Amino acid sequence: MREPTLLPVFGRLGVKSPIAIVAASARSSNMTNLAARMREGLSAHGPLALKLGVVLWTVLLLAAVFFILQT
Repeated sequence: MREPTLLPVFGRLGVKSPIAIVAASARSSNMTNLAARMREGLSAHGPLALKLGVVLWTVLLLAAVFFILQT
């Protein structure tokens, strides 16, 4: 008697792909998309981001000095 064929429920040739591989590829894809979006954002707003970074760094430094001198 002949065996019934496997239904393609679990993917190709009846083998289910490991979850770790699927999660890792999704994460790397997300990181690739994030890096691309950050590059686009920096290329569009790079000089403004640099100026804001310098201003924030200066404010944090002055606040730290102020709080150190208060004690």
